[in-house]
Amino acid sequence: MLTGAVLLIVMGIALAWLPVPYVAELPGPTVNTLGSVGGKKIITLDGRTARQVSGHLNLTTVSAIDQIDLGTAIRYWIDGDSAVLPREFVYPPDQSRKQIEAKNADDFTQSQTSAETAALRQIGFPVHVKVVSLSDGSPSNGKLKAGDELSTVDGKPVTSNGSLQAQLATHQPKDTVKVGYLRGGSAGSATVQLGMDDQKRAILGVRLNQTQPHPFTVKIQLSDIGGPSAGLMFALGIVDTASDANLTGGAFIAGTGTIDDDGNVGIIGGIQQKMIAARQAGATVFLVPDGNCAEASSATPAGLRLVKVSTLGGAVTALTNLRQKSGAIPAC
Repeated sequence: MLTGAVLLIVMGIALAWLPVPYVAELPGPTVNTLGSVGGKKIITLDGRTARQVSGHLNLTTVSAIDQIDLGTAIRYWIDGDSAVLPREFVYPPDQSRKQIEAKNADDFTQSQTSAETAALRQIGFPVHVKVVSLSDGSPSNGKLKAGDELSTVDGKPVTSNGSLQAQLATHQPKDTVKVGYLRGGSAGSATVQLGMDDQKRAILGVRLNQTQPHPFTVKIQLSDIGGPSAGLMFALGIVDTASDANLTGGAFIAGTGTIDDDGNVGIIGGIQQKMIAARQAGATVFLVPDGNCAEASSATPAGLRLVKVSTLGGAVTALTNLRQKSGAIPAC
């Protein structure tokens, strides 16, 4: 019996050290987009006086721990603040670690670019989508010209290159669409039978340039964070810094969510760990993408109010109503 007990203990210890194909996700750092890191403001303006802001608009992150053993996996699984996921959910097996890190860095950079575009649109600087040139054999030949600013497709506004591509994606090659445009300051329209690209998608056959004229520049200085989920909070930080919005009213707001050029907020991963990180940092309000609401509401930390958002404009309205203590505030 003693020999058997010793063997069981030895086997248990050996099993506890056995590597398992899982990753632990923990609450990660949270950063105030209105504040500074290393003595440098995260959001700065050149050519416009930045508003003196107060309060917090914190982005939130998740820390991933890879190459864990069975004992560690069980410990994190029992811990209510952590999540244990199959490794392929976090690190796709068809990509190297370097490729994954590069993609996360690219997504983070793109989130800042889209955040700037959406924020500037929110404070009154629209996007212009113009035709640069037409491809050989373009279905738009004789109908659109270089310099045309596209305004509508089948009556729906073209608010960005992304919105145009989304509208075209609802069509098949050889479908006919009506394209509205501005040419030399005059409005016009053309009926175009869509062509097809190499991937059999419907196209206008034009090369486009997206511009957004504004009399100042925005710079975001923050590194060592990857992925696209900080987009919403960057956009809100720019709106609060470059306008008179006063979004926080001095309160500690945190949140998460991807954002595109049109200000649409998308779902993210690790919502529970991000809420925990926000509450531990002192947040009392947390902005949740609409698509994450069901998961978030099932595990909300005590003292944290969830506000549901689907667009940047909706987030601005919700925070304004929260500060003024009036109007509707969507909840999860």
